[in-house]
Amino acid sequence: MTSPTMPKHQMQDSHFIQKPSPSSGNEFLKPTLEDEPEQSASSTDEEFDGVVQADFSFFDPKPDDFHGVKTLLLTYLDDKEWHLSGFVDLILEQTTVGTVVKIEDDEDEGLFACVTAINLWRYRGQKCIVEIKDFLLHKASQEKGVADQLRLLLEEQARDVGLLVSQRVVNLPPQLLPPLYNALFDEVSWATEDEPTEDLRNSFKFKHYVILSKIYKHKNVEQKRKVSNDSDEAIIYIKPEDEIFLKLSSWSFIFPLRTQQPAPHELKNYRPMGLVMAVEADKVPKFRQELVTLISET
Repeated sequence: MTSPTMPKHQMQDSHFIQKPSPSSGNEFLKPTLEDEPEQSASSTDEEFDGVVQADFSFFDPKPDDFHGVKTLLLTYLDDKEWHLSGFVDLILEQTTVGTVVKIEDDEDEGLFACVTAINLWRYRGQKCIVEIKDFLLHKASQEKGVADQLRLLLEEQARDVGLLVSQRVVNLPPQLLPPLYNALFDEVSWATEDEPTEDLRNSFKFKHYVILSKIYKHKNVEQKRKVSNDSDEAIIYIKPEDEIFLKLSSWSFIFPLRTQQPAPHELKNYRPMGLVMAVEADKVPKFRQELVTLISET
């Protein structure tokens, strides 16, 4: 068992990142330098021009992380008013599966990422989970064929479904992603054997993951498909791993977002869209493999 006060895993490479303000949430931040040579630990937190060179560490969630996790999740359900605080409590109470990312020895205790998987059946009576299910079903109501499949996962098959939550600041160094997801899926596997009760062990035997994320879709995407010399992409993935999840998904759908957030000038021709995906758990090894390849190529 990993102590909540000790880092699960400290990245050996230092990275440069602009530190987020408490209100930054998932807004776009200033681009960062990610291909700098390895630095010694003694240079951690050296600041220059608003950029911090940092050694990142993975930690089990703990109560002190409440405000940091809540900030990352402020727009998780778009502009819906819901019991977000209760959802954050669930994440923080589940210390055996879940990770938060911080800068080692950072006095501000700022959070840069949170990743976890929540069993939908185990927490089916929680107000926040009911609201998440209602939100997803409402968004899927206009999608032919998808709504029934989503309802099946959220209700009849919910015992075997994990809600995969992955929220972070936009310019988190991508090199952190493979070990971050490895930590999540390893912990899920360990929990099926190490949890103290059979019910808890079974609650992590996921057969499916439901993922709610965000992408940017070009406003003229249909026209763009007819114009091959246009260099703009039809879809921009804020999280690079979402492209892999989407490829491996059993089904997916997108919906327009109403939350207004600042975006870089280069995204002026794009609109933010919610992305919902269902991924079978047996596709996880393939995902892990492809994520390593993707990040190594960036």
